[in-house]
Amino acid sequence: MTQPLPRYRLIACEVMFRECAAAMANCKAIVDPEFLPKGLHDIGEAGMSSRIQSAIDATDPATYDAILLAYGLCNNGVRGLHAMRPLVLPRAHDCITLLLGSRQRYAEYFAANPGTYYKSPGWIERNTDPNDSPASIPARLGLLRDRAALAAQYGEDNADFLMETMGNWLQNYRKLAFIDTGVGDTAGYLDFSTSFARDKGWEMERVSGSLALIEGLLSGDWPEEDFLVLPPGERIDASWDERIVCPLRKNPDQNDNG
Repeated sequence: MTQPLPRYRLIACEVMFRECAAAMANCKAIVDPEFLPKGLHDIGEAGMSSRIQSAIDATDPATYDAILLAYGLCNNGVRGLHAMRPLVLPRAHDCITLLLGSRQRYAEYFAANPGTYYKSPGWIERNTDPNDSPASIPARLGLLRDRAALAAQYGEDNADFLMETMGNWLQNYRKLAFIDTGVGDTAGYLDFSTSFARDKGWEMERVSGSLALIEGLLSGDWPEEDFLVLPPGERIDASWDERIVCPLRKNPDQNDNG
């Protein structure tokens, strides 16, 4: 008798829609995806965690063998997440690791190319300003208003500082790296990236991406060095070391229901 295929629930950032779709088309498992809006890491740890946890809680544990998260640590936005089924996520600081295929490759590129701004098919196609969301941290602090409004609330000197800071955040970059993951309109992405870099006065480089981590996540190939497989009921925490994520340690005085 043929053994039934594993069935997974995938919760992913929409930035990786094309990459996840390509991996799903070729994996042997049955994968039911849900893509959440780009920019959740910009609304703060609590906001991002709450949004993903809602998607996890809406998942029927009787239907799936595991819940897969196509997310990195993402400004600690996955801390505290838990499920009634095994919860699996890559050991990654952010989505750039997933798009490059490994945290080792990301670390090497990052070290060799400081001041680099990254683009990918999803980041280009869904090229909206995260601060446009009323839930973003700058929006909630009232920092998206004009100078007069900022001066009225924070004072003249503070308004000047805020306007300069908000306007200059891209000045630390010197290069744009387009991560080519082999999906979508590559020629169009390259045209966009070249124009974007030219307008900023940056160098532009096309970098080969890899679906290896995403394919491993969806296929059930979860070596410990690349993935955290969290047992039911346990919570995700930041490890603050090369593992990136780990199970949350319980307080010795805390009972199982705490």
